[in-house]
Amino acid sequence: MALKGLIFDLGNTLMYFDGSWPEALKVADQAMVSTLVKAGFQLDPERFDQDFRVRLNAYYVERENELIELTTAHILRSLLADYGYPSVPDAVVNNALESLYHETQVYWTPEDDAQSTLIALKDQGFLLGVISNAGDDADVQHQVDKIGVRSCLDFVITSAACGIRKPDPQIFQIALDHWDLLPREVAMVGDTLNADVLGGQDSGLYTIWITRRADTAANRAHQDTIRPDAVIQTLAELPGLLAGLQ
Repeated sequence: MALKGLIFDLGNTLMYFDGSWPEALKVADQAMVSTLVKAGFQLDPERFDQDFRVRLNAYYVERENELIELTTAHILRSLLADYGYPSVPDAVVNNALESLYHETQVYWTPEDDAQSTLIALKDQGFLLGVISNAGDDADVQHQVDKIGVRSCLDFVITSAACGIRKPDPQIFQIALDHWDLLPREVAMVGDTLNADVLGGQDSGLYTIWITRRADTAANRAHQDTIRPDAVIQTLAELPGLLAGLQ
């Protein structure tokens, strides 16, 4: 097998969230609403905070079924429109979301072996890229810079930027087109059986499931039906696995 390109997931593959999601989201939502109030919007902070999170959580369920990314900005705009603000400048929305993501970004931590593994693979001649399901492209790009792997990557594709979520094969095709490679020349490395492994398989890619942070309800639900081509526990195992395939 002559693999030339490797696509990585981001969250729980190259980095992980080291904190309490409920606590972090509470602080993040409050920061976003505070930014909007300071910008002159007449809002009841507690009510708007609750409405935003309810709408966002409903959207999270919908996007898993439709595989379409409308973005967090779209959700915020729709809620502001319902509150009587139908035409909010992009700069205002972006500032509000920057306040929100600033509070959650501090908890995202690079895996200890992420940077060293990607550098080693790049030195071996592999093409490297990231495909991430996420509601905000700027947030993902910030995280990639934060964990110090930008120089190793040819691209960072997000569902927020292209409007398509893994496992839809269209998002994988964007990566293949960028490299001008055939599916059999590329492997997908990720922690999620449905998005990463099934998406990669449906696109004709070799699939590698990384299990270090893969013990989730969603993965357990698919463990008997979605079978990756290879399994590793940590990124540090990847160069050895690939050497055995070449």
